[in-house]
Amino acid sequence: MRKFFYYFGWTMGIGVMIYLGAKYQFLLKQEYMKNYEVLSFILFSTIFPIGIGILLRLPKLIIEMKENRQWTFDWAKFMGIGLPSLGVLSMCVLIFTPAGENILPFVPEIMYPGNSTIQTIAGVVFGFILLDSVKK
Repeated sequence: MRKFFYYFGWTMGIGVMIYLGAKYQFLLKQEYMKNYEVLSFILFSTIFPIGIGILLRLPKLIIEMKENRQWTFDWAKFMGIGLPSLGVLSMCVLIFTPAGENILPFVPEIMYPGNSTIQTIAGVVFGFILLDSVKK
């Protein structure tokens, strides 16, 4: 029963964070539509899903921290899953930098910031894998 309340509390906390983050992202999008300054909206849309991915893995990591084992890092998992998802995220932000003007023709249309589904999935995966690669 104790584990149930532990996970239920985390679920409620993550749910509140997602709600507040989505509300803030909506406000940033409205501001972006008025002022045509897209950078704050894009940065938040990139960083927020990483935070959600970290929060999704954090309860299990806390339980693993209580075990008396040596810390390790799973480089294969991080490089095989984490880095490609970080690459997808960085393409969404890189378009809005001065260096991004040169790579724009090489970025697939599906990666443009208008498609937030790809960006969100890549961010959640990266955040989760970042903590999941740390093992005890």
